[in-house]
Amino acid sequence: MRLGLTVPQFGPFADPALVPTMTAEAEALGFESLWAGERVHAATDPITPYPGGTMPEQFHRGLDPMLVLALAAHATAHARLGTSTLNAPLHPPIHLARSLAGLDQLSRGRVIAGFGLSWSRDEYDAVAVPWRERGARLDETLDVLAALWADDPVQHSGEFWTISPGDFQPKPAQQHLPIYLGGLSPAALHRIGRRADGWLGVALPPEALRDVLARIDDQARAAGRGPIATALRINAKIQPTPTDAPGTGPVEQLADYLHEVAELGVADAFVDLQLTTSTPAELLDLAAEIRNAFRP
Repeated sequence: MRLGLTVPQFGPFADPALVPTMTAEAEALGFESLWAGERVHAATDPITPYPGGTMPEQFHRGLDPMLVLALAAHATAHARLGTSTLNAPLHPPIHLARSLAGLDQLSRGRVIAGFGLSWSRDEYDAVAVPWRERGARLDETLDVLAALWADDPVQHSGEFWTISPGDFQPKPAQQHLPIYLGGLSPAALHRIGRRADGWLGVALPPEALRDVLARIDDQARAAGRGPIATALRINAKIQPTPTDAPGTGPVEQLADYLHEVAELGVADAFVDLQLTTSTPAELLDLAAEIRNAFRP
């Protein structure tokens, strides 16, 4: 299993000047992928509650994911560059297609496009996109990306967007830019099995994770497709006391969890240390400790 790290982006790490040096150091430490998330709006009194409680204070200050991944692409040579996640319905898909194709060209074919729906109704209101349309808009976004990244002339006619025949250049560097989708609902797992190259997973207990992976495989087989890859996100909270929560506890516990999920066939896992550190030196020291503790 390949191990990755999130790009400095939120809270005290929301400084573009930090990205090149920290991502270059992460690659030098042996991290094989770098990931960026997205927060369009951090509402003071949110309409929909943050999953699991209160939104972390760090998310009230953040950089655009495409900005930080472009900086990371320029500073690194080999690490894959993924989004976990871009909330696709909040963006016109032709803009997503252009940005992701450009990033893939810049990085010489290292991009993984990871999409989600966002839990925040405030974000949908902020960009004037109806909340009730989010699933349908994600489906059509996938259609638009497939059309624009295919051979010219391109065109699309759908419920939400119409693109007249024309040229779309440059295409992504990869012949097939992989698309990963997040989510745990039955509708999300059905969409992943039918349409995605991979699942943007979350740090569930191993047995629960095994069950989700089996359900995704069932959906893929029902759609006549092969196995779906997984990139597992772990929002780490490193502390001396062990817990039952994956990612919360000592580094040794995190390393044990990484070995457990590797045995389940997870291809990629990546760790976010921005919620458990507050300085670049602290983050990189902890990243090195985790990298040394986990050896496939």
